[in-house]
Amino acid sequence: MTAIELLLSRASAVRLTEPAPTEAAIETLISSALRAPDHGRLRPWRFILIRPEMRERFGDLLAAHLLRRVPDASPELLRRERDKAMRAPMIIVVAQKSRPSEKIPQVEQMLSAGAAAQNILLAAHALGYGAMWKTGSAAYDDEVKAALGLVAEDAIVGFVYVGAHAMAPPTSIERPAVSEFLDEWRGGS
Repeated sequence: MTAIELLLSRASAVRLTEPAPTEAAIETLISSALRAPDHGRLRPWRFILIRPEMRERFGDLLAAHLLRRVPDASPELLRRERDKAMRAPMIIVVAQKSRPSEKIPQVEQMLSAGAAAQNILLAAHALGYGAMWKTGSAAYDDEVKAALGLVAEDAIVGFVYVGAHAMAPPTSIERPAVSEFLDEWRGGS
């Protein structure tokens, strides 16, 4: 697969299953993330791996977050929140570590972390794995961040779920025409 074919064929997985990526694949996923654009070489990223055996505890963390937000959440709602941790055999939390800089604003650091997450998605696709990028309110919760070893100033850019495709990857997702999103500046106001 060429680089262009990879870019044009990548799609978020619909459903994921075992196996989780191998150790060699994890190394490739994170090495790919470390190639993200990085103004000032601040390396404003952190990747937290949630292996299969830790997903249940991660689900408990998500449910605890929901209870803080919705104290009267039903048992069914809490179960669904816990089950989010089971979407894939492995989760990579992609975070932006806040790096003070007079030259590089936080927004550029956040964009760099987002590019790192995208690189993980592309690398997973290249290796034959499925992946999906999710956030949700837990990504913005200081207690969730602390439980993952982050500080309040850091930002969880996303939870990247990775595993084998449980069903054939989407191949015919209709994409908008380039002309709908491309403008050409002609020098005026």
